[in-house]
Amino acid sequence: MEERQFDQDFVEYIVKAIVGHPDDVKTERRIDEKGVLITLFINPEDMGYVIGRQGNTARAIRTLLKTVGAKNNARVNLKIFEPEGSRRPSRPVSSSNEDIDTSAVDLKI
Repeated sequence: MEERQFDQDFVEYIVKAIVGHPDDVKTERRIDEKGVLITLFINPEDMGYVIGRQGNTARAIRTLLKTVGAKNNARVNLKIFEPEGSRRPSRPVSSSNEDIDTSAVDLKI
């Protein structure tokens, strides 16, 4: 087993602070020709907390992680593991046509 690194501990520290099931947070660290890849495993119920609205939380974690990596002259990326068969909530679809402005595509004959 590979020695744990600061970048891996950093990801776990941040994520454990924002999820509802901190004991389920695990990471795996791999090094290849592209750099360091940290894969994050979390409880499926916590996916929304880690991804955030429009992916903002995940983006912020990745930005911080890249900064930590740059300080150590390493390219570090984060992959959030999504179990097979899991589903992301779909965007709500309006049930009435009044909410949708179709004027740009309506044909007047």
